[in-house]
Amino acid sequence: MPGPEITLSVVSHGQNALVNLLLADVERVCAGRVALVVTENVPDSAPLATGSLSCPIELIVNGAVQGFGANHNAAFKRCRTPYFCVCNPDVRLTPDPFPPLLETLARPQAGVVGPLVRSPEGTTEDSARRFPTAATLLKRLFHDPRAPDYATDRGALEVDWIAGMFMLFRSEAFRAVGGFDEAYFMYYEDVDICRRLNAAQWRVLYEPRAAIVHQARRRSRRDPLHARHHLASALRFLLRRN
Repeated sequence: MPGPEITLSVVSHGQNALVNLLLADVERVCAGRVALVVTENVPDSAPLATGSLSCPIELIVNGAVQGFGANHNAAFKRCRTPYFCVCNPDVRLTPDPFPPLLETLARPQAGVVGPLVRSPEGTTEDSARRFPTAATLLKRLFHDPRAPDYATDRGALEVDWIAGMFMLFRSEAFRAVGGFDEAYFMYYEDVDICRRLNAAQWRVLYEPRAAIVHQARRRSRRDPLHARHHLASALRFLLRRN
């Protein structure tokens, strides 16, 4: 049988219980096509349920807390597959989203693709978006309808950026732009890498034929520390863009 074609990177921030649900999904729907790299970024008393997995898995245990980009860049160093997928622990896979995503990623100069993202209640999240500006960020601060920026009924679309809870990269493209910018500790790493891919003539695509469920935590709305990280990253992106 052919080996894995996708390295799937998952980072746990004391979220092993959520990771275990995701691992069960992987085993059920796509174990034959993935190799897993799971990073424990924060100590967790709950053990990872890896014993029944039929796919290869590597575990990284950090001695100090790392940011989103640093964790996934470290996982990418272990990638030996043509595709690299970044996936949050709070994502559920039912069914296998990869066949339509891989089909779309085979297009000329396709660098990264993201699926349709639904909430557990079935509503569509705004996971494919236009690049933020100061004006649009202010608008979101006072009015946040969460309406999608792009249509979900027109097939695969080229978009500005896709959200980092689930990004499937062509490994060649991820390597070409140097991976995530680790200056972003948390938030906007996804916006930034899509901007850099676009600048390097790689296409950023949205494929609504594939779908995942996202059990969003939205901690930046409740936690002052996360809110500060969110604001700092937004300002970094706006300043670097200009």
